[in-house]
This record gives sequence, structure tokens and C-alpha cells, in this order.
Amino acid sequence: MITVEKIGGTSMSAFQDVLANIMLRDPKQVNGRVYIVSAYAGVTNELLEHKKTGQPGIYAKFASGDDYAAALDALTARLKEINRGFVPLGLPLAVADGFIEKRMSELKEYLDSMRHVLASGYLKRESVLLAAREMLAAIGEAHSAFNSVEILKAKGHRALLLDLSGFDDDDPLTIDERIHKSFKGVDVQSQVVVVTGYTKGIEGIMREFDRGYSEVTFSKVAVEIRPGEAIIHKEFHLSSADPGIVGAGNTVIVGRTNYDVADQLADVGMEAIHPKAAKPMELAGVPLRLKNTFEPDHPGTLITKDYVGEMARIEVIAGSDKVTLVEIHDPNMVGTVGFDLQILEIFKRYGISYILKATNANSITHVIWEKSVTPAFVEELENAYELVTTRPCAMVCVIGSNMAIPGVLARATQVLADSGINVNCVSQSFRQVSMQFVIERPEYKKAVAALNLALCLGGKKAA
Repeated sequence: MITVEKIGGTSMSAFQDVLANIMLRDPKQVNGRVYIVSAYAGVTNELLEHKKTGQPGIYAKFASGDDYAAALDALTARLKEINRGFVPLGLPLAVADGFIEKRMSELKEYLDSMRHVLASGYLKRESVLLAAREMLAAIGEAHSAFNSVEILKAKGHRALLLDLSGFDDDDPLTIDERIHKSFKGVDVQSQVVVVTGYTKGIEGIMREFDRGYSEVTFSKVAVEIRPGEAIIHKEFHLSSADPGIVGAGNTVIVGRTNYDVADQLADVGMEAIHPKAAKPMELAGVPLRLKNTFEPDHPGTLITKDYVGEMARIEVIAGSDKVTLVEIHDPNMVGTVGFDLQILEIFKRYGISYILKATNANSITHVIWEKSVTPAFVEELENAYELVTTRPCAMVCVIGSNMAIPGVLARATQVLADSGINVNCVSQSFRQVSMQFVIERPEYKKAVAALNLALCLGGKKAA
């Protein structure tokens, strides 16, 4: 069976485990596998910005006119240090260092040219900066993919590098066209194929998908070759709750679920897979498996289009404490057709998507990501409506593919009440895949732990 498998950055940094637990685990099934690899842990953060904290990287130095050359040199030294760590696995150091030195040198030349173009004023600044961001992003995946192929070759395996970064060509291809062209004539069955997580395309994969681009490449490759199964390897299982909140011993591995649940998780920032990557695979009928790199014997969680659990159960407790409640109250709302459309037009102008929406006769409440809230956005709402309330909050969600359990909403609410947690707002659609509770921000972790214990662990005493 041909598989398409994505390996995350944390796993790639522990490449000895990737070899033992994934690539070479079954000597009889080394070939026929396509691996889409992320950059080594932390590398893309240094190239662009830290994904979680927003701490600026080389891209910010370039954009602001600071000395990016020194930062590039420092990163080159770090990438070569990473190379040295893989020498015991068979990586030919001179070859690997030569590749990254050449690629980083070429990148610097491109950035220098872009700097001159910016200074000329002949092109839009936004277009040049986007091009620079794309080129910077491509470096990390090219580095890890190249090393992976060299190590596999050193171990006597037939391995092929498909560098989708298009660093050395000017072909005006879309992302889909580049993937299709790259795989044309490739015999996947007889070798290992390692693919860069970054794909160059005229639409700009960063512009379209930002930091979720490697999963988008993974998805598009899976749709292109239609494997028996697509697999994402991470450093953790898809579990009933965040182990960092409830404790590693207090979770249940989901095991089976569907793409609808994966969408619900992505909507609240707990990505099993990027939602724009999941949709093409769902439509193509490609099953997706999530596995823990460091527990290779565990089958992980299988996500399919039509799965519905035979028994009603809660699969995941998820949410975020980095959201803001925005409530519009206006007496003119009651009975006015299209009133909420006017509100959403303001949301659209500021590029804001809501996570939760609840209404009554003269109030509409939205929950949005905290980072989306700007003074200009709030001011426009206040100028248009009688009373606008913005308030930092948290949202906790009860999610499952089959939650047709009489009284589950009442039970979840009671669990929160028993924990001294007040529900400020609640939402549940007819489909009943997710119940969303808006609570005070300091109560978030307590809410997740209480709901996980009561609804997923069956009320068992936490370890």
C-alpha cells in the first residue's frame, strides 16, 4: 500500500527516531512511501517569526531595513550545527554543508536584489515583502528534505528528493501544477520519495495558507497520488484533552473520528490538520491517520469522511483562552431583516472571522480571536450601534462525532456549575458536533480538566 506521510518539525529534529519508528521500521515496506517533511524544530520561527509568541525573525529584519545578512549567517551556522548532529546517522557532512551554504548564499543575493527594488519604489512594497517571505520559508524544508534523502541513501536505500520550493527555476506554475509536474513519471512504488513541505506557486502558498503550508502540500500530494492512507506523524496523540492542562495520564486517545470533528478542532485552534488541507482530502475520500512518532506500535487516530461512532460519546474537550467576546446590543435589531449582515460587513472589512455566534431579540454576541481586535474595529462598531461590549474571555468546547446523548448539554453545564464556573454564553448547532461554552478566562484550564474528567474519563479520579 502506498502511503503519503507528513513528519512535523519536532519529530524531524529527532530523526534517529523517525528512521527507527517510521521510515525503516518495517524493512519490507521501506519503498512505496512519500514523506512530506517540515523544517527542523525552530528553524521556520527564526526565518519568519515565532509561531506562538510572534517574536520576529529574519523576515522582520528584512522588512524593517535592519541587518538581515548577519542573521542569515548566524542561521547558516546553526543549520550546519544541525547537520553535524546527524553525522552518526550517515549524513555526509561536506555534501550537506555544501547544499545549505549554496542555498543560503543564493537567498542572500535574492534578498539584496529585493532590497534594491524596494528602495526604487517601482513595485508595491507588499508584493516584494511577500516574495521575500515565501523564499525565506522555503529554506527550512529544503534543508531537512535534502538531509533525509542523503541519510537514506547512505543506509543503502533508493531515495528521491522532490524539491517543490522551485528555488532555481522561473516556471510560472500554480501549486497544483508544480506538484503534478514533479510527480509525473515518478515510480513511487520502487523507492522512498521525500518532498519539501514548502511548494512554490504563482498564488503564493504563504499568502494563501501562511504557516499551515506544509500540511497543504501534504494534502495536495495525497490528492494527486491517491494513497491507501495519508498519515501525519506528530510528537503527541490526538487525545481527549491537552495533556499539558489535564496531565499526560488523564487523557484518552480518540482512536476514530471524522473530518467534521477535525474542522471543529481547527476552528478553536487545536489543529489535527489545517482546515484548508483537510477539505480536499475529505472530498477525495483519502483516509487520514494521526500517529505519535514516539509510539510507533500504537495505531493512533483514523479520520474518515463518514465515520460516526457506534456508541454516543464525547471525543475531545478543546477551546482557547485567547479569545474576545464582542456583543452588539441595539433596540433597532428586533424584527429588522439583515441586521446581522450589516455587522458582518464590518467584520469582513477588518478580515475577522468569528468562532461562536449567539443571538436574542436585540443582542448579537460573537467570539473572535483576541489578536483580531483592533481599536479601529471596535470604534467602527461603537459608531454604528447603541452599545458595544468587548471582553476578554475563554471558550471551552465539547466535541464528538456522535453526541446524541440525552441530557449531555445539561450534564456539561452541570459539570461546569459544580466546579464553580459560570457560563456567560453557549452555542450548539442542530448537527450537535460541538457545544461551545463562553466562560471567564481564568477558569479555562479548570473547565477543560473538569469536563475531560466527567465526560471523557467517565468520572474516574484523576491520577
